[in-house]
Amino acid sequence: MNYPKITIVTPSYNQAHFLEQTILSVLNQNYPNLEYMVIDGGSTDNSVEIIKKYEEKLTFWVSEKDKGQSDAINKGLKKATGDIFNWLNSDDYYNEKTLWEVATEFIKNPNLSMISGKSRVFRGDETISISNGTDIYPNNLPQTIGMARIDQPETFFHSSAYQKMGEVDTELHYLMDRDWWIKYLLHFGLNNTKKIDKNWVNFRLHQDSKTVSQIELFDIESHVYYHKLAKLYDINEKETYLAPYIPEKYQNYTLKNIPSVQKNLIEQSLDYYFLLKADEAYYKNNFKITQEMLQLIDIKNLDNESQKTFRKLRFRSHNLINGLVKVAKKWF
Repeated sequence: MNYPKITIVTPSYNQAHFLEQTILSVLNQNYPNLEYMVIDGGSTDNSVEIIKKYEEKLTFWVSEKDKGQSDAINKGLKKATGDIFNWLNSDDYYNEKTLWEVATEFIKNPNLSMISGKSRVFRGDETISISNGTDIYPNNLPQTIGMARIDQPETFFHSSAYQKMGEVDTELHYLMDRDWWIKYLLHFGLNNTKKIDKNWVNFRLHQDSKTVSQIELFDIESHVYYHKLAKLYDINEKETYLAPYIPEKYQNYTLKNIPSVQKNLIEQSLDYYFLLKADEAYYKNNFKITQEMLQLIDIKNLDNESQKTFRKLRFRSHNLINGLVKVAKKWF
């Protein structure tokens, strides 16, 4: 059988304590048509020694100063010749048959351009959860764009997709994979995407991982991204609302390689984004923000379940604010 070529890129910087497990999880697949690259950012630990142990089995490796994770991924992307592409961070690792199972899905479905499995989220020896994989809302492209949660390690793209999506945005440090996913959705929609109920990746939580140590910065870049999307399509109310949340260093940031689509699609997508953030604000007891964001949503753009969420949030946040005001008046 002619197995499709799979390109995997591992960006790494000073992750020697995890790196060997990552590399071996790729090489020990013994997948017959593998293009594997390790792009190290000039590590000062013993990462290079580990890489050199396996350099004969690597398609390419380099250790040099770079501009961060996105830049390292792009170095691999520029060299990629695979039919299928993904990157695997140097603190995560694949399960035993992952690449074989990915390849089999693409062979069975020749028109497939994206597939997502699941991952085991763990810390130390403890399994925290099993992910649901990248969120795909069937027949609802605006919701998929607006809520745009990608589980990147277990999401693989065909060359027909990743070559059009372009490079990973080096100006985004936390949302670069979500940006890539949104670009895919804007280019291709939901056609030829698939989710599969198989665990492909072990996703590690540790004190130095961005997911653990810098979670609030994900929220900031999320607002930046959707603010710029609103600005690009002249959706003024939402652009104006999000503007105060944009830090100075992002003021001149612009979205890259965004295809031209109908403005209505972006308007609907932003309504789902605002609903998502209103819901998050509610569970953080930020009822005022919940109400502000709900006021900017056109409920007609939401599906039935999301309309129920909208009404529930509006009712509860309104009543809680009124209740707090009454308590405050009573006691003060």
